[in-house]
Amino acid sequence: MNKKKARALLCLALTLLMLFLSACTPEGGENGQEEMQGEVLLPVSINGKEIKVGETTLQTLLDQGLDVSWVDEDYQRITIDPTTELEANSYYTGGSIKVTDNMSFSISLATEDEAVPLGQAVIARLEVNMAAENDTSVLEKISFDGVPVTELTQEKAAEKYPDWTGNEVMWLHYGLEYKYDLIFDISSGALTGFTVTRVYDVDWNG
Repeated sequence: MNKKKARALLCLALTLLMLFLSACTPEGGENGQEEMQGEVLLPVSINGKEIKVGETTLQTLLDQGLDVSWVDEDYQRITIDPTTELEANSYYTGGSIKVTDNMSFSISLATEDEAVPLGQAVIARLEVNMAAENDTSVLEKISFDGVPVTELTQEKAAEKYPDWTGNEVMWLHYGLEYKYDLIFDISSGALTGFTVTRVYDVDWNG
């Protein structure tokens, strides 16, 4: 085989290899990585106590003096024992942060590669329905991404987060790492509830 044919075959082999590698790249590979890196964690504040879903631990909430409890099998609120051991790679629901008799935040916890005490588990999901709370002074002390919930109307949310999607009653963002759901009153445009979720690869039976 002469050198010209050998070079041609080598070029063909390299071309086929590049096509093969391109086909094997996961869908949205580079773009997906950029989206993951570009995601921003939006904090929530309750009476000046900041909660970062995916970072803040249950013990932090207890140390801040928040009224945190759990719901047992009989749907009764019970005191949390932060030393209770949790399994690795698990997800736990049923927690709550009481703000008033009319309003509580629902919380879920997640553990990753190691078993940890309950107090060291990370807040994986935070949800609140504020429709039943009519005390403006209470709502003014709750903020989403630094904005008091009394000021975060549907119009302002659409302006503040133009890359999100939704309509007059909701404004949503479902990223690779974080999910945000903002719910609004259709007549007034006022925020009535929101959910912040960090995505975990865990055992959902916890």
